[in-house]
Amino acid sequence: MSYFTKLRWFLTIAGLFMYMADICTDAVLVFTYFKEKHFAFAALTLLFVAVGLLVTQLFSSAWYLDDLNLGLIKPEAETPLPGVSTCGLAALHLLGMGIFVRYYHLLSQGFRLVWRTAELPGETLKHQHHLLFSLTADLSMLRLMEAFLESVPQLLLQLYITLGRQECSLIQSVGMTISFLNAAWALVDYRRCLRKSLPDVNEMPFGFPTVIYLLYKLGTITSHIFGYALFLIFCTYSTVALAFIWLVGTIWTHSLHTDFCSSRSLEFLYRAIVGVILTFTFFNVKGQGTRDVMIIYYFFHSLINILGPLLLFILRPELLAFSVLLCVSVLMASGSVLGLVCLVIYYLKLHPKKACREADEVDGLGTKKQPKQRLKNFIHP
Repeated sequence: MSYFTKLRWFLTIAGLFMYMADICTDAVLVFTYFKEKHFAFAALTLLFVAVGLLVTQLFSSAWYLDDLNLGLIKPEAETPLPGVSTCGLAALHLLGMGIFVRYYHLLSQGFRLVWRTAELPGETLKHQHHLLFSLTADLSMLRLMEAFLESVPQLLLQLYITLGRQECSLIQSVGMTISFLNAAWALVDYRRCLRKSLPDVNEMPFGFPTVIYLLYKLGTITSHIFGYALFLIFCTYSTVALAFIWLVGTIWTHSLHTDFCSSRSLEFLYRAIVGVILTFTFFNVKGQGTRDVMIIYYFFHSLINILGPLLLFILRPELLAFSVLLCVSVLMASGSVLGLVCLVIYYLKLHPKKACREADEVDGLGTKKQPKQRLKNFIHP
């Protein structure tokens, strides 16, 4: 049994500040690009922020409605915010405040629990801790979506701009650093919260396994982003190839017949989001054995990372200084090797074993959505 500790409460606050810092730096970048009359860059930066906000608000409000209908939120409370009606909660989501509502809900509930544990009997205490981890996992799922719809594409865009112009301002450096940290935080936080929220799946051990998992993800994602950036510098029409990769990921997700959302339209949106995530890194979409698919995925991942700098060096060397291209190529190679080595180590030696096979093979259990089933049906690391 995992307990929601004071450390977990403070880490939640740290996650909130990370989220706010990411949005604020992006807002400053938008203003800077407008001031410099780089309207296309400003529009794209703003677009990624808007898409991330819109999608997370949509899923957050839908999950609140599901929880109200299923009785996860007490009827007398009506909403997670005392004194706020269901319509008021919907209005807050329309204003882009859904993530902050969830942070308030989790932090207020967590504060009452971790500092007043003596007031509750044993079984009630366990139930309250498990409920807090369910709330944490919901927030982590939304943060993971936001990271791959906003932070990671933002990092790709800023890398493309800085490498193409061969200069990097302070705000661009800060923005890319915070986007990178936000994505790293979302990956590890989701991985641990998911494991702690599902009682039939072993918790991800803390320490060395977490570091290896983080190095695997960050190494492969970072090298892939550099590869995409070089392709975009080589030819801006490479965006068509990126769209094709997203389409392949979305179609593959659709072919697996995922069963994550309570409505058909949201399910299609969820599959499109998974397609975006698969554009940058591999996740277990269905909770089943994916060794062969993962091998194919990372074969093409490595091919893209090799072709990017190679095509730029052979066909259009004038677009990027040789010293810059060499530095980027070394970073890409190092990231790829580090990430793939950590991938092998993690899945061979450190990956938590399932306590029950049914705990991961969860799609298709029925159309009625139970609160825990939402966590199980989401993509698995």
